[in-house]
Amino acid sequence: MTDAIRYEKGQDNIVVLTIDMPGQSANTMNAVYREAMGAAVDRLEAEKDSIAGLILTSGKKTFFAGGDLNELVTISKADAPRFYAGILELKGQLRRLESLGKPVVAAINGAALGGGWEICLACHHRIALNESHVQLGLPEVTLGLLPGGGGVVRMVRLLGLEKSLPYLVEGKKVRVDAALKAGLLHDLADNREALLSKARAWIAANPVAVQPWDVKGYKIPGGTPSSPAMAQMLVIAPSVLRSKTKGCFPAPEKIMCAAVEGAQVDFDTAQLIEARYFTELVTGQVAKNMIGTFWFQLNEINAGSSRPQGIPQYVTKKVGVLGAGMMGAGIAYVSAAAGIEVVLKDVSLEAAEKGKAYSAKLLDKKVAKGQMTAEKRDAFLARILPSASDADLEGCDLIIEAVFEDRNLKAKVNAAAEAAALPDAVVASNTSTLPITGLATAVQRPDKFIGLHFFSPVDKMPLVEIIRGEKTSDETLARGFDYVLQIKKTPIVVKDARGFFTSRVFATFINEGIAMLGEGVNAAMIENEALNVGMPVGPLAISDEISLSLAAHIRNQNIDDLKAEGKALPQHPAFAIVDLMLEFKRPGKAAGGGFYEYPADGKKYLWPELKAHFEKAEHQVPREDVRDRFLFAQAIDTVRCVEEGVLTSTADANIGSIFGIGFAAWTGGALQYINQYGLQAFVSRARQLAERYGERFQPPALLVEKANSGELF
Repeated sequence: MTDAIRYEKGQDNIVVLTIDMPGQSANTMNAVYREAMGAAVDRLEAEKDSIAGLILTSGKKTFFAGGDLNELVTISKADAPRFYAGILELKGQLRRLESLGKPVVAAINGAALGGGWEICLACHHRIALNESHVQLGLPEVTLGLLPGGGGVVRMVRLLGLEKSLPYLVEGKKVRVDAALKAGLLHDLADNREALLSKARAWIAANPVAVQPWDVKGYKIPGGTPSSPAMAQMLVIAPSVLRSKTKGCFPAPEKIMCAAVEGAQVDFDTAQLIEARYFTELVTGQVAKNMIGTFWFQLNEINAGSSRPQGIPQYVTKKVGVLGAGMMGAGIAYVSAAAGIEVVLKDVSLEAAEKGKAYSAKLLDKKVAKGQMTAEKRDAFLARILPSASDADLEGCDLIIEAVFEDRNLKAKVNAAAEAAALPDAVVASNTSTLPITGLATAVQRPDKFIGLHFFSPVDKMPLVEIIRGEKTSDETLARGFDYVLQIKKTPIVVKDARGFFTSRVFATFINEGIAMLGEGVNAAMIENEALNVGMPVGPLAISDEISLSLAAHIRNQNIDDLKAEGKALPQHPAFAIVDLMLEFKRPGKAAGGGFYEYPADGKKYLWPELKAHFEKAEHQVPREDVRDRFLFAQAIDTVRCVEEGVLTSTADANIGSIFGIGFAAWTGGALQYINQYGLQAFVSRARQLAERYGERFQPPALLVEKANSGELF
């Protein structure tokens, strides 16, 4: 018996198995676990006659974290047979545990996600610690995987197909009260002692225990796939799923296959089906892309890899938000949610009150759903002070300006706020395009000035792009970074440059779509292929949301700025199309119409006149070129950002591209897209696109250099 799982038998003949893997902060399903669990099950079977029952618990803060991603990410196609055999062994251990003939209780003392929840499902009775930080669920799908330790098979048998699919296909996680209500847990306990005593009491009261699905004649709740009601749902379910995944994400589709196929056969055959689909996903490229970015690189960022070292952590106490529009109202909400005092300032008290009402609306929804008490809502709202006076900014240690993209307006409000706030306050601009170094000239202390670029809607978007100006100090950057983590967002750090990283690269996606329209490509094809390649929304639709007049305003501001520096803005074929749409008096959604029509009582649809003005039947670009142009335009410009020093880390590039601009998530991000495509192959395809569609697709020198040396990003 290894020390990874402690085996302790008490005087009551109940064995407590404590999973406590050495040298790890959390328990994971790696080779050490498999060996320890194998030895524990062997011993249980050998000593079965002298055992009254078994309690499974953990020696860590969490119960069990799941599969070992360090191990999973290295599994290649050639490793598939060995990996598959290992999975069957792991599943076999849990199967032997639940069919021991003795009562097995999971005493869940912390979060049980993924493999951890799969262990709990193999127990006859599940009791969890009644604390809000304890989460249960199967989030494997978010990393391109499926629950391969029996999670699909047991969840379907426990809840039925329809009720188990949100946990499996969406990776839905729940707190213990919701899990109890859903029938995932049997009981809750207030502390660790109560957890174990309740477990012992249940064992004493239930000397013989079997899983519900092992009882003769057990029927899956809601029926099998062949029962009429279920068959009806399953006719439409795959097409609904496909409309969400667009065929880019194999995991949700494989999960549905494993669930439906597994529900039609016996338990052991269902386990084999699940193991085969799991092996297919683990050895596939998409899971590797997603694990690399959403696990390893995201953790690297949140651990502070881009934060200046050696500076003590700073906790922001009072934030002044300038501008109570959509962005300012959102920034006030997320700050107050983190327990920070907020002054929400606008030109009039009425406008500031309107900004605060945004928070009230979001919180009222939570109260209505029973996710928050009315007292908590009132305490939350009390932290936001609407104001029209700079004097109220007294005591603020952070100012965030979120007014219209106009340099003079920003200069005026930032200077006034700086004078009113604490002497060492950090002043930040939420600009999405204007260089921070230029904006910093309006304040007294440019070393305390920084860019904090939020994304709309702020309460939902997980990223904040931190922009370091030429004079921004290390301490200011560290304080900005700490604030972003404090409000539970993900920070990426970029150097000051026109459009920074996200706005600049996102513009290449929009411009590519508009340029294709100008070439005569069918508008519906442009929009659909953007979705089919994994972008969340089409370029023409997003242009309407942003407004073509704002795009033209930003472009003209860039032209003027560059002219002052003796430079010219590189021309793009999209510019002429934007100007033409403005001539047609179609600047976008807010003005009543752009590339789309927006009827008051129905769904938007593409402006029928696009056909007459732009589309040419004889000029239809191959679908593959349309798709590649979207991703290549963004990936190539991301490399230019690395080349110019705007980006200094691959993690910031990948996470920033997905969280900030919706770059196709299945790729693992803009630089990982190039890695997984193969650098040599990417360079030759880029040159081919450059020949057909323009110099903007020429691979940058850094990309060619890496391709020649065989080095990845």
